Amino acid sequence: MADLTTVGQGAPNTSANAWPVYDGGGTTGTNTSVASAAADTLLLVANVNRKGATIYNDSNTGQLYVLLGTTVASNANFTVLLDKAGGGPGIGGYYEVPFGYTGQIRGIWSVASGNARITEIT
Repeated sequence: MADLTTVGQGAPNTSANAWPVYDGGGTTGTNTSVASAAADTLLLVANVNRKGATIYNDSNTGQLYVLLGTTVASNANFTVLLDKAGGGPGIGGYYEVPFGYTGQIRGIWSVASGNARITEIT
């Protein structure tokens, strides 16, 4: 097998240039439910101890626009759009917050109906 440096792929992984590995290490999941609103809503406060988070939109009628950041969430300013549940459990939009993100998470629904079911892992 050719050395990676000879085929233009960069230096091989050695202790001198090891790739960083993220060890989430979370041991606690805290579940919360945030009622839907047709206005900008804080879903999770900034938390430097957060290892990860999941968000599920259980609304049967409203889509949830989720924003990672501190600006106002809207249907024009969002990170991800979570679909409505559609009348059955397990069908709505689900999102896993990128590992390492510890800032605020905001949201707004297209129709105020249902909840955001959130698990924050610390």
